[in-house]
Amino acid sequence: PSGLAVAMVVALALPSVALENGLARTPPMGWLAWERFRCNVDCRTDPRNCISERLFFEMANRLAEDGWRELGYQYINIDDCWSAKQRDAMGRLVPDPERFPSGIKALADYVHAKGLKLGIYGDLGKYTCGGYPGTTLDYVKQDAQTFAEWGVDMLKLDGCYSSEEEQEKGYPEMARALNATGRPIVYSCSWPAYQGGLPPKVNYTILAEICNLWRNYDDIQDSWDSVLSILDWFFTNQDVLQPAAGPGHWNDPDMLIIGNFGLSYEQSRSQMALWTVMAAPLLMSTDLRTISQSAKEILQNRLMIQINQDPLGIQGRRIVKEKSHIEVFLRPLSQAASALVFFSQRTDMPFLYTTSLAKLHFPEDAVYEVQDVYSGKIISGLKTGDNFSVVINPSGVVMWYLRPTTLPVQPWHVVRQQAHGEDLHPVL
Repeated sequence: PSGLAVAMVVALALPSVALENGLARTPPMGWLAWERFRCNVDCRTDPRNCISERLFFEMANRLAEDGWRELGYQYINIDDCWSAKQRDAMGRLVPDPERFPSGIKALADYVHAKGLKLGIYGDLGKYTCGGYPGTTLDYVKQDAQTFAEWGVDMLKLDGCYSSEEEQEKGYPEMARALNATGRPIVYSCSWPAYQGGLPPKVNYTILAEICNLWRNYDDIQDSWDSVLSILDWFFTNQDVLQPAAGPGHWNDPDMLIIGNFGLSYEQSRSQMALWTVMAAPLLMSTDLRTISQSAKEILQNRLMIQINQDPLGIQGRRIVKEKSHIEVFLRPLSQAASALVFFSQRTDMPFLYTTSLAKLHFPEDAVYEVQDVYSGKIISGLKTGDNFSVVINPSGVVMWYLRPTTLPVQPWHVVRQQAHGEDLHPVL
C-alpha cells in the first residue's frame, strides 16, 4: 500500500516535472518566424518569404555563419502554418508536402548539424490560429511523440479555438507528454495570454511548474505603439509578474522586432534594453538575410546578452516613473552587479536627467565601476551619493552595467528590503 500511495502522490505531482526538465535555465535566445513572415504560404509568387523549409534552411545558415550562434542565439523556431491542412491516415500531424518536401526531421537534422536547435508550433484546440489542424486533448500524447521523433527542441503551444476547461487540462497534459517522450523539449505556453494574464484566473505558481516560458499578453506588432503597450502592461503589473520568473520559467513579452520596419534606431535600442532588463527570451523575428548593420549591432551587443543571460535570472523592475516622462528600471545581477536602464518616453528632444545611486536606493558607502552598455564608455569610482547626469534621446535609452568595486557593510538584499521608496519594492 505504501508503494501505491507514493505512486499516487507522484502521479498527482507530475506537472512539476516539466519545470525540472533542466531546460531554459537562462532565457531562450534565437529566431522565430511569426512577426516578420506571419502565415505567408504563397510560395508560388513569393518563394523567398513564404513559410517553407527554404526559409528555415536559409535562416539556420545565417544564425550559424553570421555570428549569432556563438552569442547564444540557438533556437530556430517554426510558427503557425507549417502543416498540411489534414492529419495523415494514422492521425499524425504532417508538414505541408509542397512547402516542406524534405519533412521536419530532415530540417531538424540540418539545424542540429549547424549547432542549432529547432522549435515548432502547435495549438491546443480544434485549429491553430491560422486554421491548420490543432492538438485537441485526444491528440496531446501523439503530437508530443511526433515532435520528439522529429528531433524538435522547443514547442510553442498556442490556445486558439479551445475552451478554458480544455486549456486547464491540456497545458499540464502536454507538459507531462513532452517529458514522457524522454527528449528535452523547451515548453512555451500561450495559456496566460488567453486568460487575461493576471490572477485570480492565472496562477503563476502552477504555471512555473508546467511551462519553461509563457506568453502573458497580446502579440507584438511591427510598431512602437505595440512595444509601448506591452511595456506598460508588464511594468504596471510587475508586482505579480516579476516574482514568477526565474531559471527554467520566464515571462515572455513576445518577439524582438528590431531590424524590421516599425522602429527607429532609438526605439530599437530601447526594445533590446528593456527586454534584457525584463529577463525576457530574445527571439528575433526579422529577415537575417537582409538585416542592417545597425540592427545587427544592437542584437549582437555582447554585454547586453551577458546581462540578459545572467545566471541568477531575476526579472528587473521599474523603480522610478518621473513626471518628466523619464523612467528608470533596475535588474539585480550575479556577483552584486546590476543593470540600470534610463528610458525616455518624451517626444521632444534629448533630456538631461540627473539623479544619484542613493536616490535609486543603492546601498550606502558602495563604489561602482559603470559601463555604458551601448557606447562601452567606462566611469570608475562612482559613489552611491554622487550625483550624475545622463542624456536620453526621445524614445531612447541609456543603459548601464554596474559592478561594485568596494562592497558596503550590509549586503545588497538586506538594504533593498529596508529601502521602501514610493515606487520601490524589494527585488530580492
